Amino acid sequence: MAEPMTATAHGSHGGDEVTKRDFLKLVAGAGAAVGAGAMAWPLIDSMNPSKDVLALSSIDVELKSIQPGQAITTMWRGKPVFVRHRTAEEIKAARAEVKGLADPATDQDRVKPGKDEWLVVVGICTHLGCVPVGNKPTDQRGEYGGWFCPCHGSQYDTSGRVRHGPAPANLPIPPYAFLTDTKIKIG
Repeated sequence: MAEPMTATAHGSHGGDEVTKRDFLKLVAGAGAAVGAGAMAWPLIDSMNPSKDVLALSSIDVELKSIQPGQAITTMWRGKPVFVRHRTAEEIKAARAEVKGLADPATDQDRVKPGKDEWLVVVGICTHLGCVPVGNKPTDQRGEYGGWFCPCHGSQYDTSGRVRHGPAPANLPIPPYAFLTDTKIKIG
């Protein structure tokens, strides 16, 4: 009587054997993973900030030359930042009780303690990203003496709070700290 044929006689393998096909699948899968990573890396790397932006991740601003009532515009991370040396009248106007603000905030929350005369805000209108005017003495500052966005009519007070117009929020405060009485570090 003839012996029955086993699985190995037909070219199949047992459960623990590794064949050329298994090896080829492993190599093909590893090659596909490396290829996908090589294609994805330039896309992922392009999302990193550029070298010029990284160089400006923090800036020092000298305050000596800014007289009371004046403001300057400096660039930080590609954004305009307004630094205003406020007068006593501007501080008083900012501290007056204000009701019905679109984005309620006190003036004390928007300045550093003991440095009430200095206001630092990102100079981008919160409505559509325009740059408000009001840093130059000849600029229109709106009814509240702060900044005015001529594109859509938003008006900000001397604390950078939105008081009129379509802007939904106050001018943002960037991270900053006083290094000395006459120098700040933004970022």
